[in-house]
Amino acid sequence: MNFNVKEDIIQLTEKWTGERLPDGRPKVSDEDLEEIRNLTLEEVWQPLFLKGYLNQFEEKLKRLHDDKRKLVGRAVTCSFMPARPDLEETVKKIGASEGRKGTCNQWVIDTLMEGDVVVADMYDKIYEGTFVGGNLSTAIKNRTKTGGAVVWGGIRDLEQIEGIPDLQIYYRGVDPTPIRNFVMTSFNSMTKIGGAVCLPGDVVYGYGGGVIFIPSHMVKEVIEFAKKMHVKDIFGFEMIRQGVYTTADIDIDIWPTEMMERLIQFIETDERGEKYRSLDWSKELEDAKREEQC
Repeated sequence: MNFNVKEDIIQLTEKWTGERLPDGRPKVSDEDLEEIRNLTLEEVWQPLFLKGYLNQFEEKLKRLHDDKRKLVGRAVTCSFMPARPDLEETVKKIGASEGRKGTCNQWVIDTLMEGDVVVADMYDKIYEGTFVGGNLSTAIKNRTKTGGAVVWGGIRDLEQIEGIPDLQIYYRGVDPTPIRNFVMTSFNSMTKIGGAVCLPGDVVYGYGGGVIFIPSHMVKEVIEFAKKMHVKDIFGFEMIRQGVYTTADIDIDIWPTEMMERLIQFIETDERGEKYRSLDWSKELEDAKREEQC
């Protein structure tokens, strides 16, 4: 048993074909993280749902700041369970052999890099399950810059951490007790936040009342899907305004070939379509032809 093992992380995320971080996690680019930050929750969710990723969203969380800020970054995952003396002894020996200091939650925070988000399954432990307080929240902000965590458990020092600039934390509850009587079971492996599954290097997207975990290999597809939704909306609103199509024509899953060709022409000739001209619509045209042949 070892923690934060590069080879295991690579195996878990084998669908990722791009650059990797030193610990083996997929390195979704800063540019793609910024693109994701500009999307809505529904735009992120829909392409995942359509591809069968049905267990990526969890809404049963509180948030440190109830405002319009978003939490976006690369997941660093960890999981815990109630303490048992022999298991705790084993975990501490492993940690010592790997040069780790302090408690297990500190092990995780000590490895954070810029752009990371901690994703911690504290098995819904709130009393003596406070994964972070003032000091560790400050460390998260300093190491990640964007600052953030998702904790299926508790936090403490609420007034202190509310004052840390640009920090956002999703959590289950607040308690004044320090963390104790727990043991780590995994670090940068698969973990679970409520009903949502997260792998190391997934892109964390938190907004409003919930958090969604985007598989790293799906990020480009999510961004492209959202861009296509944007330009289809621009085109659809204009066609409805002109009386070319009705809302019933527009609000269907597969647009017919004639409508798709008109959309492509709109993108190529209207200034509102300029930033969408690199999009590939071949799949949508194939789907349209297939639908018309049925």
